[in-house]
Amino acid sequence: MGDGRFRMITGNAEEAGEVRMQCGAVCWRRNGGEVEVLLITSRDTGRWVIPKGGRIAGLDDPASAAQEAWEEAGIRGAVGARALGRFTYRKLAKNAGSIACEVVVFPLEVDEMLDTFPERGQRKRKWFSPDKAALKVAEPELREILGRFDPVADAPSDELPLQGR
Repeated sequence: MGDGRFRMITGNAEEAGEVRMQCGAVCWRRNGGEVEVLLITSRDTGRWVIPKGGRIAGLDDPASAAQEAWEEAGIRGAVGARALGRFTYRKLAKNAGSIACEVVVFPLEVDEMLDTFPERGQRKRKWFSPDKAALKVAEPELREILGRFDPVADAPSDELPLQGR
């Protein structure tokens, strides 16, 4: 489909078919000088994930990631324009099948964590060090993104986060 939500898998893909494109956010903060990242539970399985979802019409990918962070985790903050990487997973569909998804991941420095948000009561939220977060997620590519996450190294030179935040 040409609307940006899907792309064809080619090359060494496990299965030929369509992939649903999504945007996700590594929500992060400094706590006592240490970087922490936020994980949330999925609604269906309760496994630890990052906020993510389909591309939103009228928004670019970083803004879509920020919107998902708000809807799923109650997070507001500054999203980076440069992707940290991508990961793939299979989403279980209601018809007992599954959909291949590819998630483009953006950093989001947390300014606010609100108690009232659209998916409140449907998910748990918890802060982890990047290394511990990497051990909690199931997707190998997301593990790698979290395990090497460094907000200073990952920021473009003109968008370095302030020290001591």
